[in-house]
Amino acid sequence: MADGGVTYASSRGKWVLLATVLGSGLAAIDATVVSIALPAIGRDFHAGLTTLQWIVTGYTVTLAGLLLVGGALGDRYGRRRVFVVGVVWFALASLLCGLAPNAELLIAARALQGCGAALLTPSSLAIIQATYVPQDRDRAVGAWSGLGGLAVAAGPFLGGWLVSSVSWRYIFLINLPLAAAVTWVCLRHVPETRDPTATGRIDVAGGLLVTLALVSLTFGLTEGAPLGWTSPAVAGALVAGAALLVGFVVHQRRTAHPLLPLGLFANRRFSATNAVTFIVYGALGAVLFLLPIQLQQVSGYSPLASGTALLPVTLIMLLLSPGAGALASRIGPRPQMAVGPLVVGAGIVLLSRIGPGGDYLTEVLPAVGVFGLGLSITVAPLTATALGSAPPERSGVASAVNNDIARAAGLIAIAILPAAAGIGELTYLHPTMYSAGFRTACYIAAAACVLGGLLAAATIGPTERRPEPAAAPATPESAHGHPPFHCGLDATPLT
Repeated sequence: MADGGVTYASSRGKWVLLATVLGSGLAAIDATVVSIALPAIGRDFHAGLTTLQWIVTGYTVTLAGLLLVGGALGDRYGRRRVFVVGVVWFALASLLCGLAPNAELLIAARALQGCGAALLTPSSLAIIQATYVPQDRDRAVGAWSGLGGLAVAAGPFLGGWLVSSVSWRYIFLINLPLAAAVTWVCLRHVPETRDPTATGRIDVAGGLLVTLALVSLTFGLTEGAPLGWTSPAVAGALVAGAALLVGFVVHQRRTAHPLLPLGLFANRRFSATNAVTFIVYGALGAVLFLLPIQLQQVSGYSPLASGTALLPVTLIMLLLSPGAGALASRIGPRPQMAVGPLVVGAGIVLLSRIGPGGDYLTEVLPAVGVFGLGLSITVAPLTATALGSAPPERSGVASAVNNDIARAAGLIAIAILPAAAGIGELTYLHPTMYSAGFRTACYIAAAACVLGGLLAAATIGPTERRPEPAAAPATPESAHGHPPFHCGLDATPLT
């Protein structure tokens, strides 16, 4: 079937939507519910905070490092094929997570999950962009985004119930029947599409270089506090990570088909937007890592209650983000990109008030309400600006770069912020000590958000062209991105 031949109202169109929503939802929901399970996993494995950090970052590091490779593979070899391979890979890695007898094997399985997610995530949106007739693509993308948001909202509720009622292992094992359903629908109803203009070698070497760089830097930053910053392992990892990043940049300059066209950063607005993304999403990633532990270990919330505590954030964003994007298209993105992070920072400061007892109506709900409002103001114009600052033929790559920067920011912040806030290996087992560290971490993260807002005000010029709000890359051939932000632990930019 030729690209763009399916209508939204057709039976096949609905099957395509179902497959892509469920497939991308696998990765999004899993990233969300793992945060809820961290205290239970820590108790079962007698694990310290560093181990809990690795359970999160092990997934994110491979996903961030290989995301661009996954998009290129889909364009070259078939989006449905790569999507199905990613779903099956993700399911098998989920099985290993659910059966892991110790924390070390769980971390390794989480890294394998990230590899699978790197294949299925970009192919999900690319299938929609390449399969539907042009006049139905916006509608299909909107439905995909909205249904995906509902799936993300339901994920914490389901995950919290599984952790409370059965075992944390079932948050991984439940992926198996879902993956089987997605695979069946794909093979039976989703047409294959690929980019006929994709030529040259896929830059696998670039993907490996950036992945190894992220692994090395994450190891050094995560293990710096427990092992000592001057220890040979930590210092060696940090030096190796920096060297690998330099090697990646040099390789991208020299290779004929780079994963990351460095010329994109010659655009001042593109560079500034991604700098703001790095700062704000780093703060978000660290806070969303620490918050479920605060709610469960300090405030006495059950996994189910902590899982649903942030539900208003998703609902607020579903209601307000479209309007925020439309407003940015009329007045330009700078006002919202400057004010939004300040409101996010105010919400994070309010989160610092959560203490023992943690009354939901007086402590949690006001904080998550302000937090969600700030994200609604920020995310749509930030994402649209990242896409609109690049040439149209590179909007997909621009989206993927912005997505990757958001993930890398969360990765690094989760490694650094707990130690910077004085949260040690076993601090989370001592409510009073952890609460003090959480409060400090919130203040640091809020200050970072303020910095992000000031940076946007200073660098996002009012005279440059205003991007139209975009929920997806403009061209199906280069649709490597994933609409940014699920309110989950991987700090993915929010939809």
